[in-house]
Amino acid sequence: MPMRNDGLKSTLCILLVAVLASVVGATCGCGRSESPTTTLNFWAIGSEGEQVQQMVPEFERANPGIRVRVQQIPWNAAHEKLLTAFAGDATPDLCQLGNTWIPEFSALNALEPLDGLVQDSRVVRSNDYFPGVWETNRVDEHTFGIPWYADTRILFYRRDILAAAGFNSPPATWDEWLTAMRKIKQAVGRDRFAILIPTNEWEQPTIFALQTGARMLRDDDRYSNFQSPEFRGAFKFYVDLFGEGLAPPVRNTEVSNVWEEFSRGYFAMYITGPWNIGEFGRRLPPEMRDQWATAPLPRPAGSAHSVSQAGGCGLVIFRRSKHQKEAWKLIEFLSQPAQQVRFYELTGNLPPRKSSWEQGRLAAEPKMEAFYQQLQYAVPLPRVPEWEQIATRIMQAGQAAIAGQTTIDDALRELDQRVDKLLDKRRWMLVRHETKDD
Repeated sequence: MPMRNDGLKSTLCILLVAVLASVVGATCGCGRSESPTTTLNFWAIGSEGEQVQQMVPEFERANPGIRVRVQQIPWNAAHEKLLTAFAGDATPDLCQLGNTWIPEFSALNALEPLDGLVQDSRVVRSNDYFPGVWETNRVDEHTFGIPWYADTRILFYRRDILAAAGFNSPPATWDEWLTAMRKIKQAVGRDRFAILIPTNEWEQPTIFALQTGARMLRDDDRYSNFQSPEFRGAFKFYVDLFGEGLAPPVRNTEVSNVWEEFSRGYFAMYITGPWNIGEFGRRLPPEMRDQWATAPLPRPAGSAHSVSQAGGCGLVIFRRSKHQKEAWKLIEFLSQPAQQVRFYELTGNLPPRKSSWEQGRLAAEPKMEAFYQQLQYAVPLPRVPEWEQIATRIMQAGQAAIAGQTTIDDALRELDQRVDKLLDKRRWMLVRHETKDD
């Protein structure tokens, strides 16, 4: 019996030690284990996807419980990939989205409205953004994206050629512009031109329309409005540049090297965007460095300001994301003025916040100042899902009129008909929505 009791005591001691060891081990294990980590899937498009990865480590250091997985998507595949991801319930947590795509994806109910997050944010302040750029991320009075970078078009010009034509400063109005272009054309002869406006780009005729105050769509964007006096005036101004021989009727694919042609004087003016500041600086010969400059676009008679289109990309959160809180933290980080300045330094993309320009002293750079001025009066394009198809129809109407295949009036009449057909579904959906509300 004593031996059995001793054995029992020994067994109990062993069990007790094992239990204590497991408890201590579990306790120590909790102290050694890492905190739970959230992984954010962030899709970025084009070169931005490569460059933003250099900014991620700083964000992760400030937010140790969050890891960011950046997936870079080529521009030519991004739209289809996003639609496929939406259809397959495989959207990322957040994404870079072109502002002309935001109406489409908000109509699909794919995006999370950000109004409440913006209202509570100490970082994202809507009144610090260029107004037109901010509006490109809003649809039906709701904010679906936060501008990540801005884009607009201005005038690049040869200072020396303009001076030789008798102009020591860039033209400020359409009348001055036409006078300058006519004098340049007279001076340079038949095989050279005053301005390059590729006929396969829709941006230029659309910008001219924005400058005249044309409303390209009417009645809550249900119908096209291209035969309005304002759009007709802008369209005629555009087509007449080719009719007078001031611009060559060529596509951008027919100009093999735009920088070389600008340098040799094939054209003296060019409407283009911020990406060409760096390209012109790198590709033009050193002797051309002081011979070119930038300016806001000339304005029509009666307009108080030079207007251009508001473009760029925003950052959006998808409704199906399970990590919306963490995704918003990344958006706030990338929206900080200091981070926007760094992103500009990495990519050349324009910051959408005024304070970012002041912090980075971008507005003080001579060739960048025109962009800062133009962004003050950049305005959004129509915010409808069909916009890119509409833009293609505008380009085609311009090409037909420039080639003399149709008159301006017939081109605009056909444009109205074609765009109205594109908007059939929109009208049906709006009527259905209104009937449902009633």
